[in-house]
Amino acid sequence: MGRLFGTDGVRGRANADLTPELALSVAAAAARVLAEHDRSHPPVAVVGRDPRASGEMLEAAVIAGLTSAGATVDRVGVLPTPGVAYLVGELGADLGVMLSASHNPMPDNGIKLFAAGGHKLPDDIEDEIEAHLEGSWDRPVGGRIGRVLDRFDGHERYIAHLVAAAPNRLDGITVVVDCANGAASAVAPEVYRRLGASVVEFAASPDGLNINDNCGSTYMDGLRAAVLEHGADLGIAHDGDADRCLAVTATGEDVDGDQIMAVLAVAMRDAGTLTDDTLVATVMSNLGLRLALKEQRITMVETKVGDRYVLEELRNRKLSLGGEQSGHVVLPEFATTGDGLLTASLVMARMAATKRSLADLAGVMNRLPQVLINVQVADRSAGASAPEVLDAVKKAEAELGGTGRVLLRPSGTEPLVRVMVEAQTQDAARDAAERIAGVVRAASPRS
Repeated sequence: MGRLFGTDGVRGRANADLTPELALSVAAAAARVLAEHDRSHPPVAVVGRDPRASGEMLEAAVIAGLTSAGATVDRVGVLPTPGVAYLVGELGADLGVMLSASHNPMPDNGIKLFAAGGHKLPDDIEDEIEAHLEGSWDRPVGGRIGRVLDRFDGHERYIAHLVAAAPNRLDGITVVVDCANGAASAVAPEVYRRLGASVVEFAASPDGLNINDNCGSTYMDGLRAAVLEHGADLGIAHDGDADRCLAVTATGEDVDGDQIMAVLAVAMRDAGTLTDDTLVATVMSNLGLRLALKEQRITMVETKVGDRYVLEELRNRKLSLGGEQSGHVVLPEFATTGDGLLTASLVMARMAATKRSLADLAGVMNRLPQVLINVQVADRSAGASAPEVLDAVKKAEAELGGTGRVLLRPSGTEPLVRVMVEAQTQDAARDAAERIAGVVRAASPRS
């Protein structure tokens, strides 16, 4: 059936693909693997979820699986993914389990696992967990069965951590916060208010069914309208589990993850906290980010697409800032994963400290027009590496010169070749992308 764990844990349609039985098995296997690695004590696991309805069912299954394998469970309830990761480290737990499908629609759900310290599990540990899903095992009985503790202080611990991370207060800033009717709803407005901002809540009334429903970081029309209606200084958009952050200026213009990283990189460089004056971003980041950083004398290190590769590079090089165009921004001094609330707080702190608008700060980067075409092919490797395709790419790059960029990338999971072109104008980008896409189709036509 292929590997169970994807790039962001186990995900699927709740009660169809992701069943309670599977959730129980994954949790029990995770506890058993941890116990085998460290026999000095029964494992302790922090369990949290976003507010989607299926989370109640899956939380019960996960807790049953963990305790059946002898693990103690600290249940923290509805909390953002970065909050669960933080509490794993704060409480000295051995494992974190977050039930969420992030920005996906309500019927989906997922299981994200964190290792001790709140870091993502390495691939080899995930493989071990998969290997433990089947077969008999020695089940604990009596006093060896795990227990469940409700950590009612989890929210306050996480909120206090975020407030302490801000370099200055946010007095004088009015912000509209789109919580996606998700895990940020009970936390994000409180954090920003404690820091001094005037907060207008939007999509902050989760009922288990309305998460990501025409709201959040993948649907920002409502946020734009609310920012204009309230005359706010900016809008912040989180996704269902609040590990990402996008923004809207006072006039309703979008500010994506690349622009947010540019704002924070300059702010941290000025404060002397941008290690080696270097930012980590993926190959999908806009060429405009690269050009802006070069002008600011900030180095950019590129990784493959995926926040796990950004995290690996940050840890390996001991750097202090990285992220993705989608709004996943990682600041290792304060978080082990993308934290949308932390990101938003630092952006607003920069606005408050400089008394500059978000539009002005984001203007450090000129976002070049970007066109992405997904080409369906019979063989994605052949479609991306055929000589005629490489010639078409080389010709387009020569035409664009230093003012554009071509990225050709076979999908890791689908029979697709992704053709991405950036140029000074939308027309130039689309023309080059369509020409290359045509050559890709001819090189590996669908059967």
